[in-house]
Amino acid sequence: MKLNSYSKKSAKRDLLELTDLSPDEFNRIFRLTSQLKKKPFQQNLKNKVMGLIFTKSSTRTRVSFEVGIAHLGGKSLFLSPNDIQLGRGETFEDTARVLSRYLNGIIIRTYSHQEVQTLAEFSSIPIINGLTDEAHPCQVLTDLFTIHEKFKTVKNKKIVFFGDCKNNMAHSWLLGASLSGCHLVLSGHPEYKPSSVLWERAQQLAEKHKSVLEWIEDPQEAAKNADVLYTDVWTSMGQEAESIKRKKDLAPWQINSRLMNLASKNAVFMHCLPAHRGEEVTPDVFESKQSIVFDQAENRLHVQKAIMSLFVS
Repeated sequence: MKLNSYSKKSAKRDLLELTDLSPDEFNRIFRLTSQLKKKPFQQNLKNKVMGLIFTKSSTRTRVSFEVGIAHLGGKSLFLSPNDIQLGRGETFEDTARVLSRYLNGIIIRTYSHQEVQTLAEFSSIPIINGLTDEAHPCQVLTDLFTIHEKFKTVKNKKIVFFGDCKNNMAHSWLLGASLSGCHLVLSGHPEYKPSSVLWERAQQLAEKHKSVLEWIEDPQEAAKNADVLYTDVWTSMGQEAESIKRKKDLAPWQINSRLMNLASKNAVFMHCLPAHRGEEVTPDVFESKQSIVFDQAENRLHVQKAIMSLFVS
């Protein structure tokens, strides 16, 4: 069940953002994910040891990666800043070179995207981005797989992302949708639009891969005939001082039953979790039959196993 696309002599691969993958690799990961859901216990990481560097706390990312590594026959080491010398000022450059001598791959979840890029530059082993302030590639790959699982395709599906459209999830959705042939709509307060540089980059990819990207500020207009209504927390980790302002600014983009009723008949609600019921989504939508948030959460495990099989095996 391994993806034997890269020989041991090939240069190591990193997954820092979704443009590190081709559309064909998206599809290959999805196929392997489906296989791993049916037969979860494999030996793709037999005799491999993976390091998990987490400077941001986590539920889904840590548990799904640790369980996934075990399912694939490997071993994992959880490394918090209190456990390694990064917490005492050792550089990422030196840490990368040292850990490359011990481990077969590293998953990192941290604040600074630059730190992840530095780790990748100076390591000789694969680096997988478990989350930074700029990108969350594993989550959006999971979301795309979940949509494919639900609708049998992601092509031309209308996905509307509501709320903070300049956070790491919106960033990764712009790149993921552009590479996948989706119709992605961002809808939020104009103060929370993605940067013009990222938008232009995504538009270039969208034109190449026949995807559609739109900014529609009016949430009701954006929701019309959507296949997926998607949101994330309005205040991300490290933005707590802005919480009151963000709640006020983004309140009109809360996903509620009125918005869901404007979507297509078979529309689903998605959220990367954790969710703040009563803020970005109402409790009735979160708990409705249209909500597939826990399918998403489960699929993190399966998709990440496929990613590790491609990059580390």
